[in-house]
Amino acid sequence: MAEVVIVETADAAGEIVADEIQRLLEAKPDAVLGLATGSTPLTTWKALARRALDLSAVRGFALDEYVGLEPGHPESYRSVITREVVVPLGLNPDLVRVPADRGPVETAGEDYERAILEAGGVDLQILGIGSTGHIGFNEPGSSLASLTRVKTLTERTRLDNARYFSSPEEVPMHCVTQGLGTILRAGHLVLLAFGEGKAEAIAGAVEGPVTASLPGSAIQLHPRVTVVVDEAAASSLRFADYYRHAWNNRLRVSGGQA
Repeated sequence: MAEVVIVETADAAGEIVADEIQRLLEAKPDAVLGLATGSTPLTTWKALARRALDLSAVRGFALDEYVGLEPGHPESYRSVITREVVVPLGLNPDLVRVPADRGPVETAGEDYERAILEAGGVDLQILGIGSTGHIGFNEPGSSLASLTRVKTLTERTRLDNARYFSSPEEVPMHCVTQGLGTILRAGHLVLLAFGEGKAEAIAGAVEGPVTASLPGSAIQLHPRVTVVVDEAAASSLRFADYYRHAWNNRLRVSGGQA
């Protein structure tokens, strides 16, 4: 069972996840972080930045990238990662990778898989979840064993992301994303979600059946998962009272969880 932490605010969630990342970096200064984009992880990056840690040796791998945007486009995930993570945290940009950043799209999946393995794997992967239940850009129907590859985005995902663009038509149709199998190789998965609009997806991911129809449910196959949600995102969880009880009475042991 995942460790589910229910908090009052997104800022409180950011502090909890920043604590986890700081503990990792104190033990392994050159740890490999899996970097998610979007609004959900922003409080985590801000909380981590306030700690003024030396993160110059940290290596990072973004979850996904649009196909068809120039690298300098403000909404390319290379630009977003640079703006929201690399610069505020003082990461070395040469140590941070984004899918398809060093070669053609046709070989981007194999190249990215190789780079992650050569780095020793992702130690801690930050995740958000879409309203369709996707993690990364693994849309419903994605294989639970899938690796980094090109995917076609659903119209729902494109509409959800249209707020970052001038119009829905500008949202790219395709992406390169880490696969569910890639994500499941990380040492620790940390899934964040805020707001009532994510409640159904979170309930399915944490408590529903494991199914390709809800890609986020793949987290149930991982031995170490922390899910941090606000009250609104937790509103459809059947076992919310138990999660609160387990968190309030947690026993800190190395690698342990509820």
